[in-house]
Amino acid sequence: RRKEIIEKIRLIQFNIINRLQFPEEIAKRIDSCLNHITSLSEAASLATNEALAAAIVGHGELMSTMIFTHLCKEQGARAEYLDAREVIKTNDNFSEAQVNIERTLENADKVLSLFNEPDTKVITQGFIGQEADGKTTLLGRGGSDYSAALFAEVIKAKACHIWTDVSGIYTTDPRIVPSAKRIETISFKEASEMAIFGAKVLHPATILPAVRADIPVFIGNSKDPSSGGTWITKTVDNPPTFRGVAFKRNQSILTISSLKMLGASGFLAKIFSIFSKYNVVIDCVTTSEVALAVTVDHKQNQGKSSLENPELLAELHELGSVKIEHDYSLIALIGNQLSKTTGLHKALQALDNCSFRMVCQGASDYNICVLVPAEKADSTIIQLHKNLFE
Repeated sequence: RRKEIIEKIRLIQFNIINRLQFPEEIAKRIDSCLNHITSLSEAASLATNEALAAAIVGHGELMSTMIFTHLCKEQGARAEYLDAREVIKTNDNFSEAQVNIERTLENADKVLSLFNEPDTKVITQGFIGQEADGKTTLLGRGGSDYSAALFAEVIKAKACHIWTDVSGIYTTDPRIVPSAKRIETISFKEASEMAIFGAKVLHPATILPAVRADIPVFIGNSKDPSSGGTWITKTVDNPPTFRGVAFKRNQSILTISSLKMLGASGFLAKIFSIFSKYNVVIDCVTTSEVALAVTVDHKQNQGKSSLENPELLAELHELGSVKIEHDYSLIALIGNQLSKTTGLHKALQALDNCSFRMVCQGASDYNICVLVPAEKADSTIIQLHKNLFE
């Protein structure tokens, strides 16, 4: 089975290479990569680990950029190949690596030295980095966009362009609300909130390097480059009160109740230490004198971090009674200075016919979150958008 898969990869690569004018040089480099994949897969068959898996997966980026660089040169472009691992330095969490910013920024010259002639295009990989011992690491979800922003920060670029399958960021998902409007310019903070609460255009971590370096980010459509897009900048002149409606499906709510919470100090810390122990990623939190409720994405929290994990539940039961409810969606109204606005009643009219389960406001001036039954999510989003943007 392993040999069949590698042979399929070989066929895909050489179906492209054999159409090049001068395939010999690049064929040798791709053969070398494939031989390395074979060796790694043989080692993984004996005792697999995340380091081997990352090394194997990373070869996809390496081979595609090698071939693309060669093709660009054949087409007469000034193109230089760069192995991203020489620049992006990380820790050894191989599948979800954290970037060592200090070590990465030290490698600016390795990139800038390649721009030795006007119009030079440097072609490199997204998604991969390298830990201290020289092993390949993966940056996880959104890793390629994150890489682009990191390289922009490293070379102090004037802008970072990220090309996706949509023409920018919209006031909500156009698949639910066809009349959704594209946002021409949005602040880093607003875009982060949109992304955190489910906007699929970019991963929240993507723009962190740009925020640090104050580099504008453009989100455009690779299938229709002339259709325009959205600029993400540090600040926006006269930001609107309401910016957009984002949402996350697959939400579950866990409620823990106990009279021990009354007047007790450190009780919440005990609960959250358990969530931390099991790597439970929490979206929203509400508390009362005797209860705490949290929402989580049950698709994101699997295995050890699942709310159905008996070990997790056993530890929570020691602190109080536990109730879990499924099939909810979290809808987030994104805006500016929402804690001070007087127009919220207009937005919340969309909830008149919906028995919402939880409301979260106050921790951020940029969002108000409402948990609604999953079957009511789309109709609530449509009505919210109509009330605020149409």
